Amino acid sequence: MRNQLVYDLPTRIFHWLFAGLFVTAFLIAKTVDDESLVFSYHMLAGLILGFTVLLRILWGVVGTKHSKFSSFALHPKSLVAYFSGILSGDKRRWAGHNPASSWATIAMLCFALGLGLTGYLMASGEKETFEDFHELLANGFLITVLMHIAGVVVHALRHRDGIAMTMIDGEKKDIPVAEVISNSRPGVALLFVGLVFIFATYLAGNFDSLNRTLNFFGTSLQLGEKRKSRKRRRRRYSANQ
Repeated sequence: MRNQLVYDLPTRIFHWLFAGLFVTAFLIAKTVDDESLVFSYHMLAGLILGFTVLLRILWGVVGTKHSKFSSFALHPKSLVAYFSGILSGDKRRWAGHNPASSWATIAMLCFALGLGLTGYLMASGEKETFEDFHELLANGFLITVLMHIAGVVVHALRHRDGIAMTMIDGEKKDIPVAEVISNSRPGVALLFVGLVFIFATYLAGNFDSLNRTLNFFGTSLQLGEKRKSRKRRRRRYSANQ
């Protein structure tokens, strides 16, 4: 079977940046105390994730064939038929996103934007108002990711077409010529990485690690709790005895 290019480089870079930033932000949030300086990097990773999603949305409008949202199989009947096909043994394949991965991608983008927005509002002084919703979005995001990974495993077992490599080399096997893209758009990928790097550098340059604050385009964001002094913690401990 021949391999043909279906996913351009910007889409693949987004895929791995998206995954890495979410895992980083999620693990820090679940394992690090919010008084730790490291917790601030949870929020910085979340902001970079939000910026990356905005670039992906733009590419989803103007990008190559299978990166565009218009190519996603989002009709509910397609989704029902896809899951019915798993049970019946139907082995139809899609050149781009199948119905399940189309919905998973849209859901993850929405979760990421919601996390970015609620995280921004929490850092702006509305932590108590949005904290529970923010955590709900994070858990929804995680569940969707796990379901997406399970879907990839199911696909790999059914078709044995090396689907796991698709977001690395951008290729699929035995795709109709009309579905193949002619260029992986390396120039756009370079621009994409450059913009994310510039944004991350901007955040790093405006982050005050001593006070855990970020000057975000003129707005001061609090990225975590300030560490309480030893004396203050001892006083609170004594009061609880």
